Amino acid sequence: MSRIMLAALAAVSVPATAWAHHGFGRFEMNRDVEYSGTLLGIDLVNPHSYMNLEIVGADGQPLEMRCEMRAAMLLKRSGWSEEMFVPGLPVQLTGHPHRDDPGSCYIETFTLGDGPTIDRNDQFTDEQTIDNSNRPYRLANGEINLSDHWAVEQAVLTIPPAGGNGALVPRSHREAYAAGEITLEEIRARNPRPSPPVYTAEGQAAADAFEMWSVDDNPRLSCQPTSIIFDWTFDWPINRIVQRFEENGERVIDIDYGLYSFSRRIHVGMQAHPGDLTPSYAGHSIGRWEGDTLVVDTIGFEAGVLVPPTLNSEQMHIVERFTLDPETMQMTRRYTVTDPVYLAEPYTGQDIVLVSATPFERHPCEELTYEFSAEGTE
Repeated sequence: MSRIMLAALAAVSVPATAWAHHGFGRFEMNRDVEYSGTLLGIDLVNPHSYMNLEIVGADGQPLEMRCEMRAAMLLKRSGWSEEMFVPGLPVQLTGHPHRDDPGSCYIETFTLGDGPTIDRNDQFTDEQTIDNSNRPYRLANGEINLSDHWAVEQAVLTIPPAGGNGALVPRSHREAYAAGEITLEEIRARNPRPSPPVYTAEGQAAADAFEMWSVDDNPRLSCQPTSIIFDWTFDWPINRIVQRFEENGERVIDIDYGLYSFSRRIHVGMQAHPGDLTPSYAGHSIGRWEGDTLVVDTIGFEAGVLVPPTLNSEQMHIVERFTLDPETMQMTRRYTVTDPVYLAEPYTGQDIVLVSATPFERHPCEELTYEFSAEGTE
């Protein structure tokens, strides 16, 4: 069994919102195939990067292939770079073929030229939690200092024979898990999942009808953001928060999301939402400080998807509470979502992010997976 298959069996070790982008799709994960050819280039993009190579096809003719790797932001956090992939190098890889497209595959391992064999999950720099001992807890105006680059702790593989069974676990637990000092269940308990959604009749019907791998139903399959709740942690993105004054003196907090390179603004101190809001993906956010907690109230959403397969209406209302631990500098976001159309009870949850050693960067998003691309949906 391949490492990635073992990792799939261990999915309970990471938060639900941090798991794979769209599963294995149409790749035949039970078939291992070796490919040999010439590297044409690399597309380092979200939600998946792709290696491009030319091989000799079954008919003896040249065949250009596009083989799936992890997201650009995940590869960068692991020390990968575009300079590693020099066009013209011989490439040998082991992966899984696509059921429908002979020009697609899913990479497990590969070798470029006379270099070492590389696993899709290898880390060339083991991203560490940075030293926050001198990081100011407060800004000059007394507000809690949330301005920084933030990310969910990266999950890494525990690989035999060094220890572990190929499970995907948060980096800080890798050694303890490999040594048998902590179980997957204990790791999961430290990262509780959101409350299960309780639907109205309309919400249940919509969830039942939702097609997870449909580009029409699932926005992330066409490089569109899902929701301000889902996109904050899904696929381990690096996000950025900036607290500042506008030229007109308004106090604002800008949040840049790394997964699909979109932004939202929180208007700090604004007493009420405007009455003429145009519905939008991120809605309209106003913030206030309750002691050392930033409370953000957001309305004005366009109808869409909260967390697949849960839909949201234009009546959705989200309240987020951001707190910062002065000792660890871990930021916790607790949220409550109400929507009278689709939710019979509030949807609640929390997530924890750390100051990221890798800075926020706007990565292009291009869905190149065959069945979700224009070619595959014709």
